[in-house]
This record gives sequence, structure tokens and C-alpha cells, in this order.
Amino acid sequence: MTSRMRTILRTTAVVVAAVLSGCQKTPQQAAENKAASKIAIEKHDDGSVTIKTSEAEFELSPHTYLRTSLVANGTKQTLDDPSSNQSGSTATVDGKPVDDFVIDPTTISIADAEGKLGPAGKRVDATAKSAGSGLEEKLSIEVYDNFPTVAIWSASFQNNGLKPIKLDKASLQEHRINASLADSSAKPHQLWSYQGASYEWGQDEILPIPAKFSRPNVMGAVVHEGVGGGVPVVAFWTKSVGMAIGHIETIPEVLSLRVEVSTDDRIGTKVSMTPDVTLEPGHSFATPRTFVAVYHGDFYEPLHLWSSVLQKEGWQLAKPNREDFGIAWCGWGYEFNVTPKDMLGTIPKLKELGIHWATLDDRWFNAYGDWEPRKETFPDDSIRKMVDEFHKQGIKAQIWWYPLTAENGTGKWESHKYVVSQVAKEHPDWLILDKNGKPAKMFRDLAVMCPALPEVQEYHKKLAEKFIRDWGFDGHKLDNIYTVPACYNPKHHHKSPEDSIRAVADVYRAIYQTTRELKPDSVTQICPCGTAPNLAWLPYMDQAVTADPVGGVQVRRRVKMYKAVLGPESAVYGDHVELSEMSKDAKGEWTEHGRDFSSTLGTGGVLGTKFTWPPNNPKFAKVALTPDKEQHWKKWTDLYNSKMLSSGEFKNLYVYGYDVPEAYAIEKDGRMYYAFYAASPQTSWKGKIELRGLQPGKYRVRDYVNNQDLGEIDASSPTMNVAFKGSLLVEADKE
Repeated sequence: MTSRMRTILRTTAVVVAAVLSGCQKTPQQAAENKAASKIAIEKHDDGSVTIKTSEAEFELSPHTYLRTSLVANGTKQTLDDPSSNQSGSTATVDGKPVDDFVIDPTTISIADAEGKLGPAGKRVDATAKSAGSGLEEKLSIEVYDNFPTVAIWSASFQNNGLKPIKLDKASLQEHRINASLADSSAKPHQLWSYQGASYEWGQDEILPIPAKFSRPNVMGAVVHEGVGGGVPVVAFWTKSVGMAIGHIETIPEVLSLRVEVSTDDRIGTKVSMTPDVTLEPGHSFATPRTFVAVYHGDFYEPLHLWSSVLQKEGWQLAKPNREDFGIAWCGWGYEFNVTPKDMLGTIPKLKELGIHWATLDDRWFNAYGDWEPRKETFPDDSIRKMVDEFHKQGIKAQIWWYPLTAENGTGKWESHKYVVSQVAKEHPDWLILDKNGKPAKMFRDLAVMCPALPEVQEYHKKLAEKFIRDWGFDGHKLDNIYTVPACYNPKHHHKSPEDSIRAVADVYRAIYQTTRELKPDSVTQICPCGTAPNLAWLPYMDQAVTADPVGGVQVRRRVKMYKAVLGPESAVYGDHVELSEMSKDAKGEWTEHGRDFSSTLGTGGVLGTKFTWPPNNPKFAKVALTPDKEQHWKKWTDLYNSKMLSSGEFKNLYVYGYDVPEAYAIEKDGRMYYAFYAASPQTSWKGKIELRGLQPGKYRVRDYVNNQDLGEIDASSPTMNVAFKGSLLVEADKE
């Protein structure tokens, strides 16, 4: 089916769904939809439009540039710095750029918004025409009283000419960003940024923008070395104001959120698509719905806004249970050839340390896709017996696996050479094929089962039943989880090759729901190793993970990222503490030697470790639980279990990159807890800290890690001078 036909079907489906939704409204809902909006809109003779909300102003230029400003106390702040007559929408038609879209003033109309983001809002419709190409952009901008800092942009590009045209590319939400507008001491590019693409293991998704920078931020599709997916948001902020763009579809869309510093030192960003479709006269291509937001704060704010909008659109997030907050030990310290003896041998130390989760990690299985035990390491029914023994000792067990993958006889990972898995032999038609008709590959060079097939979804449901019901495991560690390739298998009868990408959620929904039904206190963890997560499967896990962080700073940032997206009381596993400090050896490979529990505990994460024990095997010396380490581990696991800050409420009170030292706050059981961090665990810091968010009154402040009284403060002036090395974790008790 052609891209044009797919577009028409998608547009028709949206219209039909809207009509059906309208038919099903109750009288009360209909009355709510008539609530009066306080948003003010002015249209002007030149084709520009001004939209004013209680907290923001959106200025639509005749050239479709939507400039955003934050408004507080009558003062406007912005990072948006359009050049003269800059276009906010561009396209490539028959290989030639089109950037001359101009709004026809006679096409502008204003009406009440009728979407899902609240009972009151306004909608602006207009048509922008390109004189040089015959292409028209029909655009709609919606702003809601309940989301006064967000503008939703819907668009379709229509061939208004007499001949077919090839629409190669289309871009929306083009913005030119200048940090100097908010901070006169900063150069235009000098601000902080969040970029939600999943691209490369260990790449920072939160970073200050350097003078020379370009990142495509491809979303949805498989990209570098088989990763991909991503959170479709890019955000920028200074101390006083920030802005963000992205899309608000609840399923993955293949597009790019490019960020690039230009020669004039400004940052360019936009939402770009490659429709690669021929439009007959009168036919159109509909884009995903995009957004622009303006805010005060750091990346937490736009991610929280984005998540809140998606939840209004029907995105339902999982609720954590009590077990999601338990400290976890992982057998990965023993690497690929772990045995039941290795796993069970740690039980005495797990019990001493107050750890009651144990994870059986990678390579317990014979072949990807089949997921049967390896005879040389887990013979007969030894897996089931191992799980039974953990349960007898009061310890729950989690199993590692990699859904949707299958070995098809080519490739290898580490020492494991791939065979043809039984599932690939019996169901070769389940595999995703590339454009050349060959099995498409994903991370670890593995073949992929197509998640859009009901048979594949059912197969994974049965795998979940086997692991949880038949073998007795209490949860999953789903690892290396990104996205899947586009599927060109003709036997699948897809409407679009991207159907496979959009169906990823269906498999993870089956795994999660089956597991929760069998064991309500189960844990389903999904790890996008080394990268940002995929919006497709975010609703189908109850424990996020900081995903192979390269040091404690990534632990802290990613805990905050997940708290923004999944909720301030969500469960976020800080991953193995050994990853909290890393360095590269002479061969350029990472070595792990971390002991930084504070980066997880202080931010509200869930502790984890992968130590080996007893510490007499030289092969595992780097992660062995030596007597010295054991004392340190015991101190922090006791602190964690006594405070349980991971189940408290994360409070977004500090601006990352601008508040120094780096700071976090959690409210738990009527107390406020704060964590402050120097540049590294070895770095000392001395100066004034501020304990924000306190209710009126006086408080006693205590360093609960070292059990030291730091004195008294008053909420009216909540600052104090301190000195610390690495980190300082304190609690404030009202007197």
C-alpha cells in the first residue's frame, strides 16, 4: 500500500474516531466541553495570529513560525529568536526545497477546541500556501486552559496543483533558539538540553550544547548498531526559561527531532519527516500531531507535560507495587556462564544485606527465541529447583530475557554462535524481512519476530506464563529493549512497513498484563541498555531502570527523567552500583568499580548490585564482595531499607545545570529529604545550600548517612553553609 493511501486511511480513522467519540458523549460531558475558555486570540490582517493564555503567549507569523514566550507578572521571556521572515514549516518537493509558505489571512478561523486535553480551549485553523510549488499546508493550533504553556500543531500538506508531485520531506515546528535572550552573559548556544533519542550506548541525553553540535535524534526506527525508539521530545533551558518540541502520538512515529548549532551560533531544531510519497492533485499527507511548550525549570518540566498530555490522550501508565522498591542483586557478576551453585551461593550475604530479589541474568538459555535452559549450565529442572530454593529462603527471583528475538543461523554474540532456533524453524514466516526480502536484524545481530502478528503476541504471552507460572519466577528483566525494524514481509499484509514499529507495545502489553495477572506483586523491568527508552513500551513496565549508566551522574539524571515521565512516585532501579563509577582501560573498554550508592538513594532510586561471593575467585575479583566492600554495602542497604525514599514523592525543586551544587528533594512520611552532589565522588564542595519546599516553621537538619546534626534552619530562610566530599544527604525534621 502506498504512503499516500496509508495517510488517507490514518486521517479517515482519526475523523471516524472523533465522530464516534462525539456520539458517545454523555450530557454531562457535552456540558463540560462548553466551558468558557479564558484564552485570548487575535488575528491580524497580515495573516499572523496572537494566542494569549494565563502563562504563555504564542505568536504565529504569516510564515508559519510559532514563537513561544513564558509570561509571568506581565513580563515575557523566550528563547525563540526567528530570523526575518523565517518559515516555521518547510518541505522538499520533487527534490527541491519549499520554504515560502505564507498564511492566507482569509483562511484563518477561530473556534473552541474539542480535543481531550480539557473542557476549555481554543483552536486556530489556517491555510499556508506555497506560490512556487502548488503545495498547501492546512494547519491547526490548539491551546487548552488546563495546559496553558503547550500548543498542539496538526497539519496536512496538500497538492493543490494540476500534476502529481513527489513529497520527499516535510518539517514542522522549526525554531531558532538563542540563550542570550534569557541570559545576556551567555552565548546563543550556551544552554542545557534534553534529547530523547535512543542512539548510542552511553551517550548523554542531557547535556550542555557545545559551539559545534549536530544530532539527528531519529525517533521510532532502528538506528545506530540496532538501538532506537526514544522519547520524542527535545528540550532546552536556561536558569529562567525553557522550551521544548516533539510529537504527542501515543504510538511511535518515525521522524527526526534534529538539533544543530548554525554558523550564527543559534540552535536550530525542528520536527522532520520523510514521507517519500507521490501526491496526486487534491491529495494530502497528514503529519503526526506535534507540540511546542514553554516553561520554567529543567528537562523534568517538559517531560512531565508531555506525559500528562499523552495520558489525556489515552496513555495509561502502570502502577508500581511494593516489590518494585526492593533492593535487587543480579547474577551478572558471574557473567555468561553462571550456574545454580553461583546463584544460590550468595543467599547468606543477600539475607545479611537485607536483599530479597535475585536476578538470573544473560545466557542461562540455549537459543534466543526458544528460551529453554542450557544443558551445560542448567541441566534438567535445575532452574525450577533454584527458584524454589530462593523462595524457601524468602528471596524472590527475576529472569533475564530478550523478547521478539530469534536466532536464524547467522551471527554471534560474545562466545555464543547462533544456531537456527526452533521457533525460526517452525515459524519462518513470523520474521521481519527487510526491503531485500532478507531477515532484518536488530541489536546483537539477531533476527526479529514481527510484533504486529497476533501469533507472535500469543507466543510471548505463553513465554511469560512459562517463566512466571511454570518455572515460578516472580518477574522479568527484559534487556536490550529498543524498537524493531520496519517490516516488508509480504505474508504479513501490512498496510505500512512501519506497522511493526507501531505494534511493539502489543507484545510488551501481553508480557506485562500476563505477569501481573499471575503474580500481582511481580516486577517487570525493561532496560534500553545505555540509551533513552521507547514510548511504545513505557506503559508496560512497573520498574524503570537507569539502563547501564556510565557513572553516577547518568544514574541521577535518569532517575529524574523517569520520575518526570512515569510519575514522582514511580519505581526506578538505579542499576548495579558497580556501574556508578567507570573508567576506560588501555584498550578503550569500560571497567566498573563503583561504590556510589548515594546517587541512587538520594534521588529516590532503587538500589542494586551484582557482587560475587565468596570473594576467592580471581576471575570475578573486580566485583567480589570483599570484607571492606561488605561493610560499605551493609551500611547503604540498611540506610535504604530504613528510609525507603524510592517510594516517596520526588519533588522537582532544582534546575539541573544551573543550581549548584546539583540537588534533589523527596518528601516521605511528612519529612523532606535532600541530596546534594559534587562533580564526582572524589570532589569536595564547600558553600551554601538551600533546602527548598519546606512548610513554614523551624527544622532540625541532619546528615543521615554519617549521623551528624547540621543545625537548625527556618523555612523563611532555608540556607546553610556546608562542606562535603562527593555527596551530602540530609533530612529536615520540623521542630
